[in-house]
Amino acid sequence: MLISLLEIVYMLITTAVIAYIFMDYIKLPTAFFQKPKFDWNNFKFAALVAAPGIILHELSHKFTAMGFGYEATFNIFLFGLFLGIFLKWIKSPFIILAPGYVAIMGAQIGIQNSIIAFAGPFVNLVLWLGSWLILNKAHKLKRKTALFLYLTKQINMILFIFNMIPIPPFDGYQVLSGLIRLF
Repeated sequence: MLISLLEIVYMLITTAVIAYIFMDYIKLPTAFFQKPKFDWNNFKFAALVAAPGIILHELSHKFTAMGFGYEATFNIFLFGLFLGIFLKWIKSPFIILAPGYVAIMGAQIGIQNSIIAFAGPFVNLVLWLGSWLILNKAHKLKRKTALFLYLTKQINMILFIFNMIPIPPFDGYQVLSGLIRLF
């Protein structure tokens, strides 16, 4: 089975938590004096903007590992989810979020480890550059579409750069260490 029912539940939980955390940062344009409240439209918009970069990042690790013959499972990281919620509740200016990870059974060797590790950030790179390209080439985008693409570009740029930091436990460390073992 490519994706288990439990993994689907984990992805839905992750998406909901990400949307909840980002809904105050990623908002649709509204009236200036609107009272703060839970807004389902902002929740859905935040889910559509922020969750794909994170979910697709992890699924890319999973499917790349499976392509090499490994068993791989998407898991939620409860501490990482609760940390993000806690930081939102205390109105932290920083968002630290580690919502999930892919557990890969079996020892990956050199270049396979690098490829599996780079697969996630590669998705963020594609979403970042794809959004940037559409924003620069498309004319007369609707305001909501332009905002969606701009926020998608920004979030995935941050995700790509952050994940490629070559220190543990980031993907960049796994990419670099796999390449070092290769040579």
